Amino acid sequence: MDTIKIMIDGIETEVAKGTTVLEAARDQGIHIPSLCYLKGINHSSSCRVCVVEVGPRLIASCTLKAEEGMKIQTNTKKVRDARKTSVELLLSDHDRECLSCSRSGGCELQTVSSDLNIRNVTYVGEKSSQEKDYTSPSIFRDASKCILCGRCVGACGTLQTVGAIGFAKRGFDTVISTAFGRPLAESTCVNCGQCIMACPVGALTEHENMGDVWNELADPSKYVVVQTAPAVRVALGEEFGMPVGTRVTGKMIAALRKLGFDKVFDTNFGADLTIMEEGTELISRLTSGQNLPLMTSCCPGWVKFMEHNFPSLLDNLSTCKSPHEMEGAMVKSFFAKKMGINPKNIVVVSIMPCTAKKFEGAREELSNEGMQDVDWVLTTRELAAMIKEAGIDFVNLKGEAFDSPIGEGSGAAVIFGATGGVAEAALRTVFEITSGKDLDTIEYTAVRGMDGIKENLIELPNGKKIRTAVVHGLGNARKLMEAMERGEKSYDFMEVMACAGGCITGGGQPIVDARTSERIDIKAERAKAIYTEDEAQTIRKSHKNPYIKALYEEFLGEPNSHLAHELLHTHYVKRSKY
Repeated sequence: MDTIKIMIDGIETEVAKGTTVLEAARDQGIHIPSLCYLKGINHSSSCRVCVVEVGPRLIASCTLKAEEGMKIQTNTKKVRDARKTSVELLLSDHDRECLSCSRSGGCELQTVSSDLNIRNVTYVGEKSSQEKDYTSPSIFRDASKCILCGRCVGACGTLQTVGAIGFAKRGFDTVISTAFGRPLAESTCVNCGQCIMACPVGALTEHENMGDVWNELADPSKYVVVQTAPAVRVALGEEFGMPVGTRVTGKMIAALRKLGFDKVFDTNFGADLTIMEEGTELISRLTSGQNLPLMTSCCPGWVKFMEHNFPSLLDNLSTCKSPHEMEGAMVKSFFAKKMGINPKNIVVVSIMPCTAKKFEGAREELSNEGMQDVDWVLTTRELAAMIKEAGIDFVNLKGEAFDSPIGEGSGAAVIFGATGGVAEAALRTVFEITSGKDLDTIEYTAVRGMDGIKENLIELPNGKKIRTAVVHGLGNARKLMEAMERGEKSYDFMEVMACAGGCITGGGQPIVDARTSERIDIKAERAKAIYTEDEAQTIRKSHKNPYIKALYEEFLGEPNSHLAHELLHTHYVKRSKY
């Protein structure tokens, strides 16, 4: 690797050629503040907060490439004054109601202002008039808090290739907007929430439903059931100061009981059920050769992306509902019957790592007899906020176990939370169903890892070879789908997750600021916890789950039965590209 020598604050250092001054300084432990910079997503140099002095000039360090012999000053009066001026100008047109903002305490603008010791905003004058957009069931936009950094635009356009939002107008009137200024709900937004994760302030948040759930819990006529996705238990602890990737399953269950839920179920049960239905569907399609590749339908962001961009291939999507929707359907049918409860009095709340699940929960296609399978969806962040509001000492809670009969899931279900997990869980079951034998080694490590696209050829015991593709991040999905349309790629089975790394980095997970995300590999730490949770389970294959077996014996009959199709399967809707 070619290296060059530069001077930072009078100290000579050697860096790789092509390194930016910002990266070089941070590698030396020198903190340069930034707002618009988001590594790999946004390098616009628009906020000017990261300026450094090179000779007589002030230059944004996030895009300035280090050159041989360059002399850089990061802490002169000229630099500090310029940074303060830039931040004060941002604050002059910012809604500074910090106490009532959901990002208070985790806002990067707030942090930078504090670090720069800004106590007064010198610049006063007209503020731009902005409307709030509540139309999306998943994402709330408050443009009065937007600092026009462009990070959300980069996440939506560059990372996800959705392009639902972008810059509009010019000068003082510049805004981040959808096409033609339409409400977000009327755009091509897939609700993945990666714009929220990229936003440094409170301009983008989830559409909150905490008040709705509190009201349900306070209604004595309602029987309120909660279920939690696997990715939640490896991230929730971060909201209470625990290290990234800490597993808090037992504490989470205990907290949910203290909040007043009547039953605390595990979405892993629904994931095992998904594998039974989807695995049977895959075997059927492999036999008939029709509608291949079978594409997973667990991720609602990916499903809506398909509906907008590749409607001609909707028949390739699995007809299976996602795990939490399947579980909701079983709570309002099997569980209600077993307990003698009127399903109309049951409220199902899903705790998800995903903002797109809010949109999914409201889809008309995911209902039965006039009842939605899932009534409310809360993100990991919303659950943490409710626990704090209730005054629960989460860190010191003693662990508890999920309720039965819908509280038990397998290790195969746990790994749904990481990219490749659905494929691995399906292969564990499909392999044993087709062979009639138990697997000696059940880890399909070939489908694991953080490569954006992973292609493998898996051989089943009957000699059939399955061409698989595991994809995460919609930008990677688009590449693969377009290659398939050109006839360059062909598969039998595809797992696609909208978010990089899978559900572990979903749009509803704890927000990690730009500086921390450079120091800690969030995806790797949370994924490690997911696989550790899998290894800790006694049962690690979906078809071996005794509660799943009992469900089929007592209620559904067999996978893909008429009743199973009625309750556990769905269809999709063609949507406009524009």
